[in-house]
Amino acid sequence: MAWLRQSLVLVALGCLSLLLQIQTSLSLTCSSQKFTKNRLYSHCNDLPHLSSYLHWTYNSNKSSLSLAFIAPPASSSGWIAWAINPNQTGMVGSQALIAFKEDSGSMTVKTYNLVSYKLINQTEIAYDVSDMEAEYESGEMRIFATLALPENTQALNQVWQVGSKVVDGKPSIHGFQPDNLNSKGKLDLIKGQSDTSSGGNSRLRNKNIHGVLNAVSWGIMLPIGMMIARYLRTFRLFHPAWFYLHVSCQVSAYAIGVAGWATGLKLGGQSKGVQYTTHRYIGITLFSLATLQVFALFLRPKKDHKYRFYWNIYHHGIGYAIVVLGIFNVFKGLEILDPQKKWKSAYIILLIILGGIALFLEVITWIVVVKRKSSEPKKAYDGIIDSSNGRQQPLTS
Repeated sequence: MAWLRQSLVLVALGCLSLLLQIQTSLSLTCSSQKFTKNRLYSHCNDLPHLSSYLHWTYNSNKSSLSLAFIAPPASSSGWIAWAINPNQTGMVGSQALIAFKEDSGSMTVKTYNLVSYKLINQTEIAYDVSDMEAEYESGEMRIFATLALPENTQALNQVWQVGSKVVDGKPSIHGFQPDNLNSKGKLDLIKGQSDTSSGGNSRLRNKNIHGVLNAVSWGIMLPIGMMIARYLRTFRLFHPAWFYLHVSCQVSAYAIGVAGWATGLKLGGQSKGVQYTTHRYIGITLFSLATLQVFALFLRPKKDHKYRFYWNIYHHGIGYAIVVLGIFNVFKGLEILDPQKKWKSAYIILLIILGGIALFLEVITWIVVVKRKSSEPKKAYDGIIDSSNGRQQPLTS
């Protein structure tokens, strides 16, 4: 069974690789970022929305603000923007720096006075700007600039944004998801901090934790646990280890999933007026069904009990429903969290690998079962063949 062990090792390595990448992504903060041309800044803020970062230095003697703004655009042909609104919060009326790729493929950054969402024309802004430069690296765009501010400026209203496309050299309107609408705050130049950094980063961190916990539990561990029960049981080599592996994997996934579910409830309480109804209801359904599965373990009849057949139908049906709903809700969560595209792609690739292994094992399992049935027509094997009538029965736990 070397091929089976190799398949399991491949799945384990894939899961481990994905988890390490996620952990690395979550551990990245503005303090770990480096820039070309030996650019250094006195302060940095992990902005709470749109996976953005701001590095900056304020020279009070010259009333100048040197900055580096980093964010992933909504698409590879999109744009990013950082702006100061001198009169109010929000994008309208702000003095913006917007970076995007030109038709030639080179990066550029230009100034815009954003009179309205529909009127976005390049023009001079209320501040003198120097040392403007833009870069694109590893899926992120970067804006570098120095702005001359009015004397004795102590704080300013900052706004940042990302968009998906540029048409005829003009950035198109951005999305209106909660992260887009909430990407604003006050930058305190004296204290060296953004008033969005504390609560905003806490919510962003909780979102990431919620997403990772649920993706690992409902979206990865539970499907693997189901595959262990369905396929390893067919091979005598894995008796009775398959059962303990199955239970351990599913109980661990349930515990991690409950932690992710609780984090989601906390996020819901912190986000008044922001509702993700479908994602929320599916999450509640998953928690309820998974809890039933856990309690069903204590009510599991013996193999020769008359109710064991019905318990199997219940256990398998609920189990498959949880796996399908779990994977679907992971994708709903990815839409809401809107991480870099590589994370969604990595999850899809992992699902394809798991699906391919499951398909291969399904064929092998049926070959083994059919051969075993033909060679032992009157002997029951682990509940698979009913010796009374020779019919193939559902796989039992």
